[in-house]
Amino acid sequence: MTSTLITERLALTPVAVSDYEDLKALWADPAFIRHILPTPLSSEDVWFRLLRDIGHWEALGHGNWTVRLKDTGEYVGGLGVLDYHRLLDPPFDAPELGWGVHPRFQGRGLAFEALSAALAWCDEALNAPRTVCMISPDNAPSIALARRAGYAPYVETTYKGEPVVLFERTAA
Repeated sequence: MTSTLITERLALTPVAVSDYEDLKALWADPAFIRHILPTPLSSEDVWFRLLRDIGHWEALGHGNWTVRLKDTGEYVGGLGVLDYHRLLDPPFDAPELGWGVHPRFQGRGLAFEALSAALAWCDEALNAPRTVCMISPDNAPSIALARRAGYAPYVETTYKGEPVVLFERTAA
């Protein structure tokens, strides 16, 4: 199964070194990180994250996709099927979905379009009976997206000292 996904408006490709400049801009944007991190990432941290994500594809055959507008190539954000071995209680026992859309592209349905494509890929390629995700309780847009995609909350917990809600979705 191919790891590149094409939707009506988007192209999702596995992260690549060529995404570095776009990732630096995204992770430096306070509006983007406000529900994810307390401070923007340094260029060094973005580089390490990029290498981690490239390695995730190499080691596991899935990981983060770069999401771009199909017609223009503009960077929209990222979305992935992940196994980060997070130190959570309760621990994740299914593939984790994660996403982030640049603020200038939010509110256009692009995140749902990308997430729908990734979930279809995940259901077919991984044949996992369920997937999970972790969202800050203050991130109403992301919670709404998760619910729209079929996720339901199953526990409130903390991750790295911050409150999070864990969601699950049964495969289609």
